[in-house]
Amino acid sequence: MRIAAGLIFASVVSLCVSGGAWSQTATGPTAVPPAAPQAAPAAAPAAATTPAPLSKAACTNPDALGIARVVEIDTTGGPGFGFEHFKQLDFLRDHEVVLTFDDGPWIGNTPAVLKALADECTTGIFFSIGKHATYYPEILRQVLAAGHTIGSHTWSHATLTNKKLTEDQRKEEIEKGFSAVKWALDGVSPAPFFRFPALQHPPEMVTYLGTRNIAIFSCDLDSFDFKARNAQQVIDVTMKKLDKLGKGIILLHDFHKHTAEALPELLRRLKAGGYKVVRMIPKAPVQTLPQYDEELLKDAKLPTVSERPVSSVVQTISE
Repeated sequence: MRIAAGLIFASVVSLCVSGGAWSQTATGPTAVPPAAPQAAPAAAPAAATTPAPLSKAACTNPDALGIARVVEIDTTGGPGFGFEHFKQLDFLRDHEVVLTFDDGPWIGNTPAVLKALADECTTGIFFSIGKHATYYPEILRQVLAAGHTIGSHTWSHATLTNKKLTEDQRKEEIEKGFSAVKWALDGVSPAPFFRFPALQHPPEMVTYLGTRNIAIFSCDLDSFDFKARNAQQVIDVTMKKLDKLGKGIILLHDFHKHTAEALPELLRRLKAGGYKVVRMIPKAPVQTLPQYDEELLKDAKLPTVSERPVSSVVQTISE
């Protein structure tokens, strides 16, 4: 069933357990994370909760991939997207793609991804890990300032199908993740878009997200960039799968160096192959829960002195 943009996407659909994994070892530059957040910023005006539009007039690349269309998502009831698990909402047209990036923000890699997207005047959805958002809030603010959609990927990337976790702990992973992203964005609420770690969907949490009116994202194709030996492998795997499917929500990671290295050429390949990017934005931002906003602040051990990454503060000039 093909659903047009602007219609209400309701109902959560049946699911299965599979999908990509996540490596806790970052590739590329590393840094000591700054201290945890000290105080919650004042909430931004309601108008600031909607991602800024990406202006076609601002694009200086005449051959850019660009954005074919923008769809607004009504997340009432917790709709599911991505045929890996959710079959009902088939809204993409032939040769349309949605670019999604998990596990950021991360020093070096996320900025490189942002540059590649900007060079092609196109966009993606960034599913941020809450802890990473508190490590590098300034990078996540760059994502927002560039006009991309930002969702959440839990607080710590815990696998929510882990039977050792209680239901309250699973909810905390979800809610605290959103609260952390909101904190990192200076009080701007992100989109009510959520992706489960490893694409593993415990049924009770699917139901819970439905009560919270948060959309769930699986994918149509996984780039498996976390397994890639180099950038070329990211490109080859992604394009082979995409050419077979003809369209889809693509799962990538702005956490990994090979992905950042691959993205400029991957975007050019998408353009050459006649693929078009669809931007997904929410009808309304997520409403974080006050108890988790407050719990986030209790994690603070020391005041946040600087939000700059180590590489921008300390540089070796001779050795």
